[in-house]
Amino acid sequence: MTTPTLHTDRLLLRPHILADVPELARLAGAREVAATTLRIPHPYSVADAEAFITEWQDAADERVAFAIVLRENSALLGGTGLRLEKEHQRAELGYWIGTPYWGKGYATEAARAVLRYGFEVLNLHRIYASYFSNNVASGNILRKIGMKHEGRLPQHILKWGQYVDLEVYGMLDTDLLLSG
Repeated sequence: MTTPTLHTDRLLLRPHILADVPELARLAGAREVAATTLRIPHPYSVADAEAFITEWQDAADERVAFAIVLRENSALLGGTGLRLEKEHQRAELGYWIGTPYWGKGYATEAARAVLRYGFEVLNLHRIYASYFSNNVASGNILRKIGMKHEGRLPQHILKWGQYVDLEVYGMLDTDLLLSG
């Protein structure tokens, strides 16, 4: 499966390219970004960024990853994607935004586009996402894109030596149709 380019009002969601590596390493390397995500380590190096791009390209049947860039100047802002479970017609939505771009609605805009892509192009039945309970901004994003709270997993993740609760949200393809 080839990752397409998705267009929103302010963003392009496109495949990651090796030219993204320096900025990807800088943005994802911020401790504040790693603190809010499950799969971004800290420190995050140029080698980590290169490995991420290569691994996601090699696993295109299991995952789809998008670089989030501004339409106006192609500046890399962050990333988003879906971890596919085709046998169950579902996927896990993930996203992150570099700290200079927090609070501007970019994650919501990107997540909404990926959600539509998952349901309308990949024909998924269910998309879900989770976030650390202390990451209130991520919960706001999921609610804004129409996901519903499905529960809390107490002390589900060990992050930097501390157990963290996960909030779980989800949406069915029929929910997208109802929300327009």
